[in-house]
Amino acid sequence: MSTLLCEVYKYFNIPIEWYYAAGTITAITLLIWEVNRKIEPYFFNKTDDSKNKIKTLCSFFVVSGVATIIVCCSIVFFVSMVLHNNTIEKTFVPLKLNLIYALLVNLLFHLVNAVFFYFKEYRSKMLEAEQLKSKTAIAELQLVKSQINPHFLFNNLNVLSSLVMQNNADANKFIEAFSQVYRYILNNQYKELVTVKDELEFIKPYIYLLEKRFTNGLKFTIDIAPEHTNKFIVPASLQMVIENAIKHNIATRLKPLQIQLQTNINEELIVTNNLQLREVVENSTSIGLHNIVKRYELFGKKEVVVQKTSNHFIVTLPLLNVH
Repeated sequence: MSTLLCEVYKYFNIPIEWYYAAGTITAITLLIWEVNRKIEPYFFNKTDDSKNKIKTLCSFFVVSGVATIIVCCSIVFFVSMVLHNNTIEKTFVPLKLNLIYALLVNLLFHLVNAVFFYFKEYRSKMLEAEQLKSKTAIAELQLVKSQINPHFLFNNLNVLSSLVMQNNADANKFIEAFSQVYRYILNNQYKELVTVKDELEFIKPYIYLLEKRFTNGLKFTIDIAPEHTNKFIVPASLQMVIENAIKHNIATRLKPLQIQLQTNINEELIVTNNLQLREVVENSTSIGLHNIVKRYELFGKKEVVVQKTSNHFIVTLPLLNVH
C-alpha cells in the first residue's frame, strides 16, 4: 500500500506491475516469518540462553538476517530476471529497496519476539518466586511441626516423670536440657540460617535427652573443626537428620545406634549412622529430609546429599557463607 500511494516504483523508474510488486513484498514477508520460525527452535536448542539471553537474541537476529538477505535476493532475482527478463543493472535498484524492507521487517519481527521472550521470562521468574515463597512457608510450618513433635514431648515427659519419681539427681539436669532445647526452638524457628556453633549448642542438650531416653542405645561422636563453627546451616537440620536416623533404625543396648557428626575440608557437615533398620517404621514419609533439601535450595547451588550404602546412611549438609 505504501509503495502504491507513494508511487515508489514510478519514482525509481522500475517497470513492474503492481500485483507483481505486491506479490514480491508478500512473499518476502511470509518467507522471513517462516525462516525465523524454523530457525528459532533449532537455534535455542543449540544455545544455552540461560547464561546470556541478550547475546542469544542478538546472535539469533544476525543468523536470521543472513537468511533474510538470501530469501530477499532469491525472490527479487526470480521476479525481475526470470519473470521480466530484466538485466542485473535494472534489478539492482529494486533489490536495494526490497533488501531495506526485508531487513526492517526482520528487525520488527525480532523486536516483537524479544518482547514475548522477556515477558515469558518475567512470568517464569514470578512463578518461581511464588513457588519459593510457598516452599519457605511450608518449610517454616513443617519446621515448627517437626520440632515441637508431640511424640518427642511425650517421650521426654515420660523420662522426666520417671526421674522425678526415683528422686534422681539427674532430674534437674534433664529439665535444664529440656528447657534449652525448646528455648532454641522458639528463638530460631523463624530464622533462615544459624551458625554451626549455635546449632551445636542446641544439639548437645538434645543428644543428652536422647541418651537418657535410650540409655546405652545411642553412641554419638562429634568432630567439628573449630574453623567451621562460624559457618551457617539451616536451623534444626541436625535434629531432623538425627531424628530420621532414630526413627528408621534400632537403638538398643545390645545394638547401639552410632551417629557421627563431622566436618571436612570441603566445608560440609556430614552426619553418618550405621544401618540396623527397623522392620516397621511408623509414619515414614521422609518429610524431614525433604524439608532440609528444599530449604537448602533457597540458598544457592550447594545441595544436600543423601547416600545409603550397605552399612551406613550418610547425609551431607553444606556449610554456607553469609556475606
